[in-house]
Amino acid sequence: MRVLIVAPTSREYKYMRATLDSTHSLKHEYTLICSGIGKAGAAAGVATAVAKAEKGFDAVAVIGFAAGSTNFKQGDVVAPNRAIYHDCDVPEGFIPELTDPYTLAGNDSVTVFTGDSFINAASATEIMERFECKSAIFDMEIMAVAIAVRDYALSIPLIAVKFISDVPQSGHNEWSYEDFAQSHSDFTPLLEKIEQCL
Repeated sequence: MRVLIVAPTSREYKYMRATLDSTHSLKHEYTLICSGIGKAGAAAGVATAVAKAEKGFDAVAVIGFAAGSTNFKQGDVVAPNRAIYHDCDVPEGFIPELTDPYTLAGNDSVTVFTGDSFINAASATEIMERFECKSAIFDMEIMAVAIAVRDYALSIPLIAVKFISDVPQSGHNEWSYEDFAQSHSDFTPLLEKIEQCL
């Protein structure tokens, strides 16, 4: 299987590049890109990689760091099975391709909420209450990649595999994320999760 791995940040790209280069006997063939941060960058990065590829991809994997709800702790590896925009303010039923949940290939019963903003304790609580969700992670790219993948090929699976870098509702902030990201450069657990799920 040919898998496109999407790393939103240059640091995540560097960590995954080192992990891929040092790992042998992988089940799949991997192409790694750094897409850029946020919804626009991620979607554009995936679209560009697909357009430039000599051969098509059989799956897409988004990796890196994400905030989590209070049932998670820093260092947990999560592969959610559902993605939703949390910042898409559209009347119900008007644009379902933007507002409906997207099914991911992950094996964890968790929703990942995507939006172009850092999450704090108040916003995490508000989002989870609004969507009546008890377990969640938060990122800035996955749902946008889902739309790009859907437009590329309806049957291609998308997986998101993330390290929980911070838990805002437990008092963590952007510096908690930064400290965790600097000290967790081994992305082997993320790669192993991809191999397990695909």
